[in-house]
Amino acid sequence: MHTLDQLNRSELKGVVRLQLSEGLTTFPEAIFDLADSLEILDLSNNQLCDLPEDLSRLKKLRILFCSNNRFTHLPEVLGQCENLEMIGFKNNQISSVSSLSLPTQTRWLILTDNEIAFLPDDFGKLVRLQKLALAGNRLTSLPDSIVHCQKLELIRLSANQLVAFPDALLALPRLAWLAFSGNPFCAERDPHNEFKTVSFRDLDLHQVLGQGASGVISLATWKENTFNFSDSVAVKVFKGEVTSDGYPEDELDACLAVGSHDNLVQPLAKVTEQDCSALVMELIPAHYTNLGKPPSLESCTRDTFADDQQFSIDKIARIIEQVDQLVSHFCSKKISHGDLYAHNTLINEEGHILFGDFGAASKYANLSANQQRGIERIERRAFGFFIDDMLGLCVQEDRNTELYQLLRSHAFS
Repeated sequence: MHTLDQLNRSELKGVVRLQLSEGLTTFPEAIFDLADSLEILDLSNNQLCDLPEDLSRLKKLRILFCSNNRFTHLPEVLGQCENLEMIGFKNNQISSVSSLSLPTQTRWLILTDNEIAFLPDDFGKLVRLQKLALAGNRLTSLPDSIVHCQKLELIRLSANQLVAFPDALLALPRLAWLAFSGNPFCAERDPHNEFKTVSFRDLDLHQVLGQGASGVISLATWKENTFNFSDSVAVKVFKGEVTSDGYPEDELDACLAVGSHDNLVQPLAKVTEQDCSALVMELIPAHYTNLGKPPSLESCTRDTFADDQQFSIDKIARIIEQVDQLVSHFCSKKISHGDLYAHNTLINEEGHILFGDFGAASKYANLSANQQRGIERIERRAFGFFIDDMLGLCVQEDRNTELYQLLRSHAFS
């Protein structure tokens, strides 16, 4: 994080990335002094409502984040920035998105939690677009031209006003990560009345174990263990708001609807309190670690991994087999996971994996047979990317084996 004082005293000459969060209401003119070097500009968490008409003077600008501000429109000047390819305006009050505001070279567009009712008809001009996050808006449909976004790999459409499933998405050849829950065309949430219910007063919450877009997971012990669960459990308290993946209530619904599986973190009970919902889950043993790391700005939609991370082909085959079985399980339950990634996968030394994040999950049993098949193809495509990532971690001496070649042939079959 930088300061406005540093910027005004010319102490930031030559910086490639600038991050300012000081309640700004106007764009600091001194930013233009960095035009020879600035590639990443993060002005999130301010009070901005517009950008200067000459923003394109920042000739090297590739990435712009303006989340948590007061924009009511996506500034049209963005379309004049010749190298701008990643745009993030999450959690503003944007209701208007003009065609002029979208650079044709855009690869990453994040407009989550705004008030957007429609996208421009020529949206399909974004032929390089790979990642599109639109959850928590007011969209009733998508433009037909989206079929031209042939490189699109991830799209978040949850918590909108879509009256029908967007069939155009089924024709996109690389789409792999799709979330669409919380729209009028979706099936109603199941109350899961048969599932065990406990109260917060039965639990003592301790240290935070982790947190994501939809909630916070804490270690907990029982004050009153009515159902004789393990003494220590994990409790996920869902945030009561729209997240980057959709409504937390839809995550809870999907998590309970998917049922039990050896490779899923087991939900034990739900907590229902006024204005708050939570889920009690098995405590994951400490020797499980994340299989991967989330995508970076450079990788866009693909996971990243430690430089020294390697597996034998036999271990990779075991990992892939388990994920294959999980995908088949999701399919049998008519639930799309929507976030099939290594960074959402936990693994132990023996190669056993666990999944537990259903933030992007969507139920689709109410859709047509053709739509169901298309959604399952999309999920299988994510599995193909997963296989490709795992094979990229294979030790060099195993890359000429028959097993490696066999798995390679299944990656995008």
